[in-house]
Amino acid sequence: MKEFLFSVTKKDFELQFFRAGGKGGQKQNKTSSACRIIHKESGAVGESREQRQQIANKKLAFQRLTKSRKFQAWHRLKTASMLGGLKDIDKEIERSMSEENLRIEYL
Repeated sequence: MKEFLFSVTKKDFELQFFRAGGKGGQKQNKTSSACRIIHKESGAVGESREQRQQIANKKLAFQRLTKSRKFQAWHRLKTASMLGGLKDIDKEIERSMSEENLRIEYL
């Protein structure tokens, strides 16, 4: 069983949905399918408006947020504070941010 240092939950993010505009025709102009996700604590932002479905844009926005430098820096500092120092923190962060250790839930 895996043990987590800390959790990041839905309440840690602000989700914004808006009309994407541009190419895509009437559907894109009438529905709020574009998504912007903001991590409140770090200020990192992920945004997507390429897809026609809101859920697909939400997934892309979240992936972009977790790969942003701002979120990575916040994650590095949070992990260091939980482990009690910066010694060998880069190796631990690489391990914890790998695909098999991230659990993404889309609601």
